[in-house]
Amino acid sequence: MKKLILLATLPIVALYGCCGGEKVSKEAAAFETISKEMKTQFAPDSRSKTFDLSIEKVGQDYVLRGSTNQPEAKAALEKALADAGVKALDSIKMLPDAALEGKIYGVSTQSVINFRTSGKYSAESATQVMMGTPLQVLEKKGGWTRAITPEGYISWVTSGSIAYMDKAEYDAYMAAKKVVVITKYTTMYEQPNVGSQMVSDVVWGNILLDLGTQGAWQKVSIADGRVGYIQKAFVTDFEKWVESRNPTADNIIETAKQFIGVPYMWGGTSIKAVDCSGFMKSSYFLNGVVLARDASQQCLTGDDVDIKEYVDGGNHTVEALKNLQKGDLIFFGRKATAEQKERITHVGMYIGNGIFIHSATKVRINSLIPTDENYYDGSKRLVRAQRVIGNVDNGKGVMSVKSLYF
Repeated sequence: MKKLILLATLPIVALYGCCGGEKVSKEAAAFETISKEMKTQFAPDSRSKTFDLSIEKVGQDYVLRGSTNQPEAKAALEKALADAGVKALDSIKMLPDAALEGKIYGVSTQSVINFRTSGKYSAESATQVMMGTPLQVLEKKGGWTRAITPEGYISWVTSGSIAYMDKAEYDAYMAAKKVVVITKYTTMYEQPNVGSQMVSDVVWGNILLDLGTQGAWQKVSIADGRVGYIQKAFVTDFEKWVESRNPTADNIIETAKQFIGVPYMWGGTSIKAVDCSGFMKSSYFLNGVVLARDASQQCLTGDDVDIKEYVDGGNHTVEALKNLQKGDLIFFGRKATAEQKERITHVGMYIGNGIFIHSATKVRINSLIPTDENYYDGSKRLVRAQRVIGNVDNGKGVMSVKSLYF
């Protein structure tokens, strides 16, 4: 039942008042202005906060529609609209959706699953998660589920790609013994032999439940209940794997080099295909570190590294990059000016002596030095550098697998 309220300030998507070319009402105009202000204040980035609202006239009443997982933003919206004298019926859905009946946790159940910017196949690819990734479920709609990844990225995935759990089920799953896949590509079979039926493909970094060993085989289960076998040499105990991670620059670079030749794919984050930031994310994840998803988010994490001599001074030599260390993330795009903000469009990993590794058409190694044979033509767009090594779990946007998965 809708509740009549005086509404006020909100964050994410602005709403529309009248339609069909009619004159916009003062209520709709006030809402549009307030919602834009609240978006800036509470939810400037829809990748990490959900506040999708609209206003609609129904008969003589105005109705607020949409959804949000930001209760403080909804409260602020209510106050701001009340202060503006706007009366509206509250039909806003708070997330997680009560219709989920407590099944607000999930675990991905395919080797790699695609998330999109909205709940339809034609929508832009947003990201990917791998099998065994824990998720927070926000809502289901028309065969699609909106969920939050461990690093806080919100997007949509086909509902059949997730096992849904309530709190007790999720806690039991997270506490259960697991294994992690340590080979690039392999197969989970119905029986402990390669001639049996395939249950699923599995890839580097996939996490499965440990059901014991049988000779040279590991018996495993996917979160959706499917059971099968993987060759024991291709998995290891997940908890021991996490404890053994040593995210030094050399280790992360060694992992990154194993992706050389892997194709570029927008939204990709696995050994199957990666985009530029997904490549950074995968290289760090396999060393026990979880980065923010996109390049424009990663560039705000860790510590700034001074590369002004290269960027602003026009000195495109190794000496100008002297402050960089192996493993630093370097970002390309457009520098800020008095007229426009900085725009980050690409990221790579510095590996020393002016050389970096990145995903551009495919994972490859290039140079920032114009005289080098493998010079990257986009080097003039270098904007900034960030040091994430040494900044894990210290409040700078770089998290450990251990802190997120245990």
